[in-house]
Amino acid sequence: MSNRSYKPANMPQLLPYLAVQDAEKSITFYQEAFGFQLSSEPAKNEQGKIQHVEMQFGEEAVIMFAPEAACAEMGIQRKAPISLGVMVSLTLYVYCKDVDVLYKKAVENGAKVTMEPNDTFWGDRCCNLIDIDGYEWMFATNVADHKKSN
Repeated sequence: MSNRSYKPANMPQLLPYLAVQDAEKSITFYQEAFGFQLSSEPAKNEQGKIQHVEMQFGEEAVIMFAPEAACAEMGIQRKAPISLGVMVSLTLYVYCKDVDVLYKKAVENGAKVTMEPNDTFWGDRCCNLIDIDGYEWMFATNVADHKKSN
């Protein structure tokens, strides 16, 4: 048995892997609208086309994505929700330092609003946004202690 870790250092155990229409546009959107940063240079094929991207938000949130064409090259039929014309029944919930600031920046950069920032019964101030590929994101800042019910 190897002493090697079962996962790369600084990577969470759960990583959403998204299919996007255009990797370059998605990189720009995630950087400018949500504040994600590239974790490393995108992996490219022999023709110089992006095949795989890893981006990080804060210290712990990491997403990976590939353009639809790259998925097809690997024999995987993945499409972004916007390409399929569907609303995915999954929400990516991400904590941020100031949900109101993030919300404003996201809307200015093309995110679609499904819920403006508001205080929730569970103690987070949240907003819901749809990205350029049709994925739903809920950004939250904890504003009150979580209440436990017995």
